[in-house]
Amino acid sequence: MTAKNEKAKAKAEQAKGKAKETVARAVGNESKAAEGHAEKSKGDLRQAKEKAKDAFKE
Repeated sequence: MTAKNEKAKAKAEQAKGKAKETVARAVGNESKAAEGHAEKSKGDLRQAKEKAKDAFKE
């Protein structure tokens, strides 16, 4: 996968996780909210990894 694809995947993962967390909290489902938070965090880590790779390329 290219770096551009990885960055897009990270952004999508972050957005999906945040949406899941927000909706779950609104309806009072803390289990799903935790899942959403974990998914968002995974996207955050993926994005950080891509930024680090970019920094070493320069």
